[in-house]
Amino acid sequence: MTNKEIPKDYDHKKEKYWQKMWHDDQIYKFIGDGTKPRYIIDTPPPYPTGSIHMGHVLNWVYIDILARYKRLTGHDVLFPQGWDCHGLPTEVKVEQTNNIKKNDISRAEFRKLCVDLTEENISMMKSQMKSIGFSQDWNREYITMTPEYMKRTQYSFLKMFKDDLIYQGIHPVNWCPRCETAIAFAEVEYDANETNLNYVRFKALTEDEENPNEQNGVLIATTRPELMSSCVAVVVSPEDERYSDIIGEKVKVPLSGQEVKIIADDEVDPEFGTGAVMVCTFGDKTDVSWVKKHDLDIIDSIDEKGIMTSATGKYEGLSINECKIAIIDDLKAEGSVEKQEKVGQNVGQCWRCKTPIEILVKKQWFINVNKLQDDIKQATDEIHWVPEHMKSRLLNWADSMEWDWCISRQRIFATPIPVWFCEKCGKVHVATVEELPVDPTQTSPIAIDSNGNKTPYKCEECGSTEFRGEEDVLDTWMDSSISPLSIAGWPKNDYNKMFPADLRPQGHDIIRTWAFYTILRTKALTGLRPFDEISINGMVFGEDGYKMSKSRGNVIAPDEVIEEYGADALRTWAANSVPGSDVPFNWKDIKYGHKFLRKFWNAFRFITMHLSTKEEEQGIGKETVFNEFNATNNFQVIIDNLEPIDKWILSKLNKLIIEVSEGFENYNFASTINSTEKFIWHDFCDDYIEAVKHRLYNKEQTGNGLTSKEAAKYTLKTVIETTLKLLNPITPYFTQEIYSYLNELTNGSTQYNQYIDNTQWPKANEDLISEDAENNGEIAINLIGEIRRFKSSSKIPLNAPIKSINIFSEDKSIINIISIFDNDIKGTLKVNELNVVTGKPNVQEKVVEITPAMDKIGPQFKGEAPKIIKYLTSNNPEEIAKLLENNGEIAIENNVITEEHVNMKKELIGSTGTKVDLLNLESLNLVLEVIK
Repeated sequence: MTNKEIPKDYDHKKEKYWQKMWHDDQIYKFIGDGTKPRYIIDTPPPYPTGSIHMGHVLNWVYIDILARYKRLTGHDVLFPQGWDCHGLPTEVKVEQTNNIKKNDISRAEFRKLCVDLTEENISMMKSQMKSIGFSQDWNREYITMTPEYMKRTQYSFLKMFKDDLIYQGIHPVNWCPRCETAIAFAEVEYDANETNLNYVRFKALTEDEENPNEQNGVLIATTRPELMSSCVAVVVSPEDERYSDIIGEKVKVPLSGQEVKIIADDEVDPEFGTGAVMVCTFGDKTDVSWVKKHDLDIIDSIDEKGIMTSATGKYEGLSINECKIAIIDDLKAEGSVEKQEKVGQNVGQCWRCKTPIEILVKKQWFINVNKLQDDIKQATDEIHWVPEHMKSRLLNWADSMEWDWCISRQRIFATPIPVWFCEKCGKVHVATVEELPVDPTQTSPIAIDSNGNKTPYKCEECGSTEFRGEEDVLDTWMDSSISPLSIAGWPKNDYNKMFPADLRPQGHDIIRTWAFYTILRTKALTGLRPFDEISINGMVFGEDGYKMSKSRGNVIAPDEVIEEYGADALRTWAANSVPGSDVPFNWKDIKYGHKFLRKFWNAFRFITMHLSTKEEEQGIGKETVFNEFNATNNFQVIIDNLEPIDKWILSKLNKLIIEVSEGFENYNFASTINSTEKFIWHDFCDDYIEAVKHRLYNKEQTGNGLTSKEAAKYTLKTVIETTLKLLNPITPYFTQEIYSYLNELTNGSTQYNQYIDNTQWPKANEDLISEDAENNGEIAINLIGEIRRFKSSSKIPLNAPIKSINIFSEDKSIINIISIFDNDIKGTLKVNELNVVTGKPNVQEKVVEITPAMDKIGPQFKGEAPKIIKYLTSNNPEEIAKLLENNGEIAIENNVITEEHVNMKKELIGSTGTKVDLLNLESLNLVLEVIK
């Protein structure tokens, strides 16, 4: 036994102990000295919200499985953790928590509130990540709000600006009135709702003199009547005969009164509404396209806060919804609304605060996406996508990019744009590398001469030293999109030693943002793809079948699961899935994982009773059996003396090694956990251990001096050690806990190779893989199972002996196989005598008891019944049965009885004249004659 008492049950509370041990000993530290092949993971940097959700669990379990597997296969793994601190999520939370808006206090005060909240949230999430067993190298942690990271982001801006990939311009942009900032198209989410389609009459400038009572002008259909003051044209299809005679004419917009021209455009759908569409600046992307295409005017009706401007006349100062209601009322009052009907629409909204976005014309900073589209597609094709079909999502998004990426934000808590504007002439001055990181709102530009002397920078255009710093900040994706470069140490000269990364794991919901922007940026900055592989995980759904969300109330917190069942049970749930697919959460899956671990624990605890280190209990000594099984001379002795049932389980084990290894390599985690659980639970625990228990108490020596007991002990330990390693990437706490006992048991000290993480991934011994061994073993195992079920149904204790079993079959090959497993069948089932016979059993049915069927005899024979009862109870049962069989009836004085008047108890009698039970096992082509 070990020096430590092994608890009766596995206690998942021990997970906290191993968390501390791993952290203190830094066993997941990336070495980076080139002595091992590297494996670099470009880990997602989440927003520090303060809590880990099930989506995080799913994504990071995938990452952690691969990190642990790669370490076991001899790789130097860099599994860093980053935090994407900047941007709207944090600012919105600060505003909500403090009941303020960003401009209510100074920029410095607001930024400090954001930093404080971020640091607090990172601390909480970090603790949760450790509790789930994620094996990050925390020495490589990066935080995007630190000066070091901001310097990298700003440097990337300088480089792309120099390469004419970044520019400032006045263009329509997506604008969130709640957050008061521009957002990129990738940050616009769409939500389906129902609204009114309003049919509004635009009148012609002159009446039809021949038909003065007929309606004139054009009827348009719109869902945005509040934008009528910014209407600059009406467009129709050139193929629409209804409007062919008025193309080029003008109509008057109701209420606002401006005159607009009717123009033709192929983009108009003549089947929608009336086929005539008003062009507003701006209602949607199509309006933007038409304004540019037809060189139309721009009228701003909505300001940055979502309030109507002076261009709307009397509606100035109203909110968008207030204006919509008022305008509809006024249009109805003047008779311009001819009808309204319900219509479905997809409304673009801010991905963080869910406010409907508007399109406003603003001066912003952009990345020229069109210049990089071919490079993006090339890099996308160079990357291995898991699953492959996810690649099309990125390529489709790249093809649909009609606007450049707007990278400026009108916020505070973000990386500053390193730019100043000359107060005198307005010329743009971009910071130098030496000035980074810099906040241009807090400092002025400087000039540094060759001796390092610093002086105020003079404008190259006019010589002025007065500058205004850019107040806009960078989109947070500008930070996170250089994560693989930051991990590699870019822009240091040797960064390419760790770039590209080997793996990018992420969710499919950010393919068009994080994946797209990272590929775009790394191609622009280095000319290379950012990573070799990208693994895409799905979303987590609640037990109600919908995506987990607080609004639905179907969220399960990871802490809740861990507290009751442990992190490993949670990890088995996450592992039972494949990349790309959405995953339903179900408590029964958690409970099954927990039950499986307890099953394995109980099996291990039983086995430890037989893996003693006392030499007198070992047939061939400690070094051979318990420590160095693979020693050159003794290993072959063991292999040569394995029993058939040992060969069966070892063949299945080595096939499992191959299957699980391929599963991890191909990201098929569901296959690995399902196959491993099935093998351990059923093949090993239910079948093999039960089949070899009898051998563990057997001290009989074989001819080579190796006992059957020692062969069983070797097999048990081999399976335990191997399956622990196969399970380790998925259940690190559980496997480490067992390994700590097994380590002491084997080596006498927990200091010897203390962590299972520091061992090597098992290699399959293909010499031990045998289809014959497995097929033969399955027959024996199934036979043992059938007899165990017979004992159970017969109320015979499983450890109670059976006098004799005769096994019959006309298939000689089956007979030969059963004969091979003779000892295991006898030992497992406590069978005193086992005979395997070719042919069929010779059994006869014998009637051993006949009793009167009183429910028939009493009502029918009444007063004569005693005579019949006396006859049936005083005569030989076999003779009575024979008379009934031959004649069909028996006359008792003047009464006649048949088989319905008796109850017969029959027994099967074997060829030896002994009572037997007969089992017909058709699936095995066997008949069993059991003598209890």
